[in-house]
Amino acid sequence: MRIVFAGTPDFAVPCLRAAARHGEVVAVYTQPDRPAGRGRGLAPSPVKRVAQELGIAVEQPENFRSAASKATLRALQPDLMVVVAYGLILPQSVLDIPAHGCWNVHASLLPRWRGAAPIQRAIQAGDRESGVCLMRMEKGLDTGPVLLSQSLSIAAEETGGQLHDRLSMLGAQVLADGLGLLRAGILPVPQPQPEEGVTYAHKLDKGEARLDWSRPAVALADTVRAFNPWPVAECQLAGERLRIHGAVALDQAHDAVPGTLLRAGREGLDVACGEGVLRIRTLQRDGGKAITAADFLNARQELLRA
Repeated sequence: MRIVFAGTPDFAVPCLRAAARHGEVVAVYTQPDRPAGRGRGLAPSPVKRVAQELGIAVEQPENFRSAASKATLRALQPDLMVVVAYGLILPQSVLDIPAHGCWNVHASLLPRWRGAAPIQRAIQAGDRESGVCLMRMEKGLDTGPVLLSQSLSIAAEETGGQLHDRLSMLGAQVLADGLGLLRAGILPVPQPQPEEGVTYAHKLDKGEARLDWSRPAVALADTVRAFNPWPVAECQLAGERLRIHGAVALDQAHDAVPGTLLRAGREGLDVACGEGVLRIRTLQRDGGKAITAADFLNARQELLRA
């Protein structure tokens, strides 16, 4: 089975390895090398690095608008194209090239959280469940029928990074199951997505990172989890800008103005919210590294006496 794999970030790497185990990956498509690091030198994507490690040819078109880019793909004579967090929209003329079409591994239980940031949006919304869908691609944004899916529970204090890693591995498992069925001549039956329950996971923006203390503490705690490790929630507190890496919501009544530091102790900094209290456990000062609230208070002992 001749497979063309298209993906770019770390999330796609386990799926690439799964595809290489279950078929012949004749080429890997990934985003062009981008500037990275302090020197801003061009750096390959995680998928490109693994493709080179596996000895697979790499293609990096800026897009698929040209006839030449489509001709290159067509010449590979793919039976299937597997797409995982590639970062380019594929036109119908590309989706039609592989004999079995294009499959996409998507990190949500469709139709909930179509779009760019399904992992973080699920946590931010307080979802208790997530999962992976193997979808047959159509021209619309994550609208295609679902071939296979697996769900998992989101832990109470799980971060975006932790859920990312678990869903990445689950995605590889679901893809391997689908490829195994296809190799056996048993094409999974496509199930159209229901029209009800559609939500969109818009791309993350650093402008969203600032915590609004007028919101409920539960919502802010979910945002802190969702935005760890990027873009990382931030706030203005105790006279300085802090980035918040870990926090929990406390169901405590108060009559303080939202944003007021109610209490500072080794277990955390308790801040008044629109509803309840947010206890900040892990934070980062400007120019510093992530530290515990206890370590922060070693440098700001006046807060203990406030």
